[in-house]
Amino acid sequence: MEHKPSLVGGACIIAGVCVGAGMLGLPSAGAGAWSLWSMLAVALTMVVMTISGWMLLESYKGYPLRVSFDTVTRDLLGDKVNALNNLSVYFVGGILLYAYITSAGLIIDGMTGMGSHWSSVLFTLVFSVLVWHSTRAVDRISVLLVILMGLSFVFGISGLSMNIRLDLLLDRVGSETHYAQYALVMLPVALTSFGYHHSVSSMRAYYGEERRASRAILGGTVIALTFYLIWLASVFGNLPRSEFGPVIAEGGNVDALLKALGSVIESQAVANALNAFSMAAILSSFIGVGLGVFDYLADLFKFDNSRAGRAKSWGVTFLPPLVLSLLFPFGFLMAIGYAGAVATLWTCIIPPLLAWKVRKAARNGNQGEGFRAPGGILMIVLVILFGVLTAAFHLLNMAGLLPAYTG
Repeated sequence: MEHKPSLVGGACIIAGVCVGAGMLGLPSAGAGAWSLWSMLAVALTMVVMTISGWMLLESYKGYPLRVSFDTVTRDLLGDKVNALNNLSVYFVGGILLYAYITSAGLIIDGMTGMGSHWSSVLFTLVFSVLVWHSTRAVDRISVLLVILMGLSFVFGISGLSMNIRLDLLLDRVGSETHYAQYALVMLPVALTSFGYHHSVSSMRAYYGEERRASRAILGGTVIALTFYLIWLASVFGNLPRSEFGPVIAEGGNVDALLKALGSVIESQAVANALNAFSMAAILSSFIGVGLGVFDYLADLFKFDNSRAGRAKSWGVTFLPPLVLSLLFPFGFLMAIGYAGAVATLWTCIIPPLLAWKVRKAARNGNQGEGFRAPGGILMIVLVILFGVLTAAFHLLNMAGLLPAYTG
């Protein structure tokens, strides 16, 4: 009897990709909107991004299991759209790997003193081997990392959550009354916090069909949303809104946020647990994003699944972001912010267009039945509109045309 991969493993891969990608930057991005509006923005983003991932999954049906964006987008939307999509997918995947390698190098250097450059090289070489080996290896380590994140999160957050002050959580100590206006600048970071779409083809190949893959995607986004909501409540309930100024001034770096939290946490054990959580989150996202980019580039360059072919895929996936990290290390939130603007193309615009083309072909009798994302043409329009508006908000924020909270 053939062994079927568990839904838990796939959900953990998706959750790992999501949680590492945005969780550590969410409190800084949401400091202006604060508790209620930040949580609403994250929950809305989760629903839209789950549906858009399902739309992408729907567009893959009928294709071989190892295809990715490249083949399907070229087939359905043409070479020009595909070229733009290829650039955006690789830009986002590469810039996220770049940010994780840099952040992990700084954290390892802080623990060992071996130097951030050597720490980045060691981190990349050791953990990228898991991606080179197989999706099952990533599944196994993702489950362990999500468990580690869960334990360190519960331990660290329990120290925070037991001390949540309702007056801080609801910002009754401040004089601000207009929070909603700041929620707009949070959407690009929230969108990147659910940017698992480059892993959709990996999930489909892993399960061998769309329906089980769709359940793993939903499980992963629900796990991520749960982490985010508890994390935001715990941070905002402990760190006064007025004290986010220094964190925002330093680009929302992980170190700056943990330092600010350290000033309100009395227990060193809780602070250590939050550090362990940060490392596990970055690592789980590194291997999850790495797997998605690895499979995507293997399809793009037509590298086979032999050891030599996988070595080529490994090289084009991990070496460029490692070199960039060594030459130009920069802030975590800044990288994710830029990635969020570009990610709207291949998370919220291309997937609905692909689903529309597949459904049009089905009406003409050229496409078989099978998995279908919920909602008709209205859902397709709404997902595209969400993506366009999110990208516009980011560009307006960069131009200084949106209200920005600076503490």
